[in-house]
Amino acid sequence: MSLRSLPRCLSLYLLAPWTCNALTLDVTSAASIKSAASSVAYGMMQYYTGNNTGDVPGNLPSPYYWWEAGSMFGHLVDYWYYTGDTTYNAEVIQAIVFQAGTDGAFMPSNQTETEGNDDQVFWAFAALDAAELNFPAPTAGSPSWLAMAQAVFNLQATRWDTSTCGGGLRWQIFTWNNGYTYKNVASNGGFFMLGSRLARYTGNTTYVDWAEKAWTWFEESVLFDNTTFAIYDGSSDLANCTSADHSQYSYNYGLYLGGLAYLYNHTEDAKYLTALTGVVNATLTTFFPTAMGDKIMVEIICEPFGTCDTDDYTFKSFTLRWLAVAAQLAPTLAPTIWPYIQASAQGAAGQCDAAAGFTCGFEWNTTTWDGTSGVGQQMSALAAIQANMITVDSLAAPYTKDTGGTSVGDPTAGTGTSSGSDSAEEGFATGAITTADRAGAGILTAMALVLTLGGAVWMVHS
Repeated sequence: MSLRSLPRCLSLYLLAPWTCNALTLDVTSAASIKSAASSVAYGMMQYYTGNNTGDVPGNLPSPYYWWEAGSMFGHLVDYWYYTGDTTYNAEVIQAIVFQAGTDGAFMPSNQTETEGNDDQVFWAFAALDAAELNFPAPTAGSPSWLAMAQAVFNLQATRWDTSTCGGGLRWQIFTWNNGYTYKNVASNGGFFMLGSRLARYTGNTTYVDWAEKAWTWFEESVLFDNTTFAIYDGSSDLANCTSADHSQYSYNYGLYLGGLAYLYNHTEDAKYLTALTGVVNATLTTFFPTAMGDKIMVEIICEPFGTCDTDDYTFKSFTLRWLAVAAQLAPTLAPTIWPYIQASAQGAAGQCDAAAGFTCGFEWNTTTWDGTSGVGQQMSALAAIQANMITVDSLAAPYTKDTGGTSVGDPTAGTGTSSGSDSAEEGFATGAITTADRAGAGILTAMALVLTLGGAVWMVHS
């Protein structure tokens, strides 16, 4: 992003950090929350160029990767749910439909060399948000919101790989991309959450079976500590996943606490509530450190050191969104969760400047601008602020087909056949991984990944 496109007041910050004024926020007032969320959403959309003539709907300009655009539109679906504001609905529908493609699988040709399982699933989450929240339907002739999520699930189910590590998804879809030998939490946690959400929405037992399979694999892997509930980033299958990269990213926790919340709410199995409680408590302990601010979220791997990258700035947004959903779906945890969301929202508002084109920073423990700005910072602030509408307006939990959900799916979506309904219990692609399945690439996450390849250490930084 060029300096010319930065909000005018940012340049003033370089000379006088207190020149501009932070957003005001009362987390008990619907009007205050909606006003602050509107300001932050407006600031976020100033970065979007996909609605410009000649640009590609759904894409963000450099340095933002494709997956982050999908995540942004998911937060805008949530924004509509929280506030009722329809300002961005047309752009959201256009973006998701365009990127989903005619089969709804989110495998666009302009991303085939850079798309991974985790990239794909974050776009599926945007579509599934739309289904669960009864967002206005996609344009005529397009797959439904639900069918889009089902198409992604079906493709990813074919990629479940038992040739190494006893199962799991690889980070990358395609063999030639750095990270193909890495089985990571973002991909496996994403698949688990997708299965859990589809199980709850459709009631289809096949999704339950897959979610339980994905959870069992993760629970028994080196990526999870059953004692502390710590969640690690990933593991190389060249050593059969016998050791893990112990990096701690908040969204990895968010993926599993969200997935567990949906699965527990649907199955009412106490073992999932036990696991959910453990992961929630570990999340709050790890990413809301008392020493840095009472109940305010910190991306601990980078924020204290000033080393966060483009992707890192987004992670709070997912974790806070799924913590809020967990409070809805597992009400016994709500009294524990909400004080952290409320405090983080207040902190986020303190890093957003109303006079600076509604630009937000990332260090929520101070009201002095931290010198950063971007889509991820806006997403994170937006998620923190708008989630408080759940308690203020007693918003309904995400719908299912039995509680008012209107999106009609296709359980065979993405498999080359179409049943046009949710009546089939089966219909999932279960074949072996083919060359075509491996034809494209993984997430362009700007994080360092150490892989051991043939005894040598390689640094992958895409």
